[in-house]
Amino acid sequence: MKALHIITGLGIGGAEQQLRLLLRHLPVECDVVTLTNPGAVADELAADGVRVIHLGMTGNRDLAALPRLVEVIRAGRYDLVHTHLYRACVYGRIGARLAGVKAVVATEHSLGEAQMEGRRLTAGVRALYLASERLGRSTVAVSPTVAERLRRWGVPAPRIEIVPNGVDVARFRFDPVLRAHTRRRLGLPEGAYLVGGIGRLAAGKRFDVLIRAVAQLPDDYWLLLVGGGIEESVLRRAARHAGVADRVLFTGERPAGGFPGADLPSLIAAMDVLASPSAEEAFGLAVVEAMAAGLPVLYVSCPAVEDLPAGAARGARRVRGGAASFARALTEVREEGPAPRSVPHAAHHYCITRSAAQLMNVYAAAVSCT
Repeated sequence: MKALHIITGLGIGGAEQQLRLLLRHLPVECDVVTLTNPGAVADELAADGVRVIHLGMTGNRDLAALPRLVEVIRAGRYDLVHTHLYRACVYGRIGARLAGVKAVVATEHSLGEAQMEGRRLTAGVRALYLASERLGRSTVAVSPTVAERLRRWGVPAPRIEIVPNGVDVARFRFDPVLRAHTRRRLGLPEGAYLVGGIGRLAAGKRFDVLIRAVAQLPDDYWLLLVGGGIEESVLRRAARHAGVADRVLFTGERPAGGFPGADLPSLIAAMDVLASPSAEEAFGLAVVEAMAAGLPVLYVSCPAVEDLPAGAARGARRVRGGAASFARALTEVREEGPAPRSVPHAAHHYCITRSAAQLMNVYAAAVSCT
C-alpha cells in the first residue's frame, strides 16, 4: 500500500508531531504534502527519509493550489489519501476525488465544542466541513469525546472511527540522570519545584493561569513553558506584572529554539508536575506524555483521561477553577511527596504501536471498499 498524507502545515504542533510519530510505525510507504509552512517537522520528516512536498498555498482561498494537489496525487499513484487538519481535509478530500483516489481517510485532531484549530465554529465552517466529509470513506476521531462532537455536528456515526493519539512510551521513560542534567542546563536552583506546561503559546491554552498560580506560591516554585506561539510576549509581560519573571522559563518552539539539546523527554524529566489549564482539548497529548514519564498531572480538560475507566490514569487529577485552584492543587501535590516514576496503565493504553495497528485496520477497510 502507498499512502499520501496531506496536512495544513508542518510547524511544531500536536497534530504535526503525531503525524511524524505515526509514519515511523505504519508499515506503509508514505509521502507527505504540506499545504503551507514547511517548518521544523518537515525537516524532521525529511531526516526520517520521508518525502515532503510543499504545495505553496498562500491562503484559505488559494484555489490555484487545488490543481497542483491533484497533479501530485495522480503522479504518486497512491492507494490511499489521509488528510489532517481542517484546510487540508477540505482541499485534500476534493483533490483526492478529482485525482481518482476513492480511499480517503481524514483525522479530526482538534474539534472542540466552540472552536476548531483556533477558528470559531461558524455555520459556514461546519457546512464546508460536512460537504467535504462526504467525499471521504471515514473520519478518524482521536478520542471518544471528539467522536461524539462529530456525531452532534452531523457526521454519520457509521463513518466515524476512533483511533487515539499515540505515545512512544519508551522514549519518555524517566531517567534520573537526565533529570539532573536538564535541571542544571535550565539553571534551576537546588530544591526548586518545577511546574511544567506544554503546548502552543496561544490564548486558548490559558498558560497565564499557571503564571498567576505560581505568583501565589513560595519562591521555590518555578514554571517551565515548553512551546512557542503568538502569545509568548503576552505571557512574558504577565510574568513581569506578577513579579515572577525570574521564575518563569520559556523554551521557545521545539526544537528550533530555546535550550539547545533539551528535547521534550528531557524537559519532562526535569519537571515535578505537569499542569494543563486549557479549558477545551480534543485529546490531551501532553498529559499522556507526562504520564508516560511517571509525572503527576493536573488538568482542566483531557479526554484522554476522561474517556478511560476510573482509576486507569493514576496520578492525574482534574482542577476546576482558575489560578487559585491551581495554586491549591500544586501545593497538595507537593505535600504528598514525590511518587515513584512508574508508568500508569493509561500511558500504555495510548502506546503508538497500538494506535498504528488500529489505523491500519481503518486503511484496510477504506481500500477494500474501492
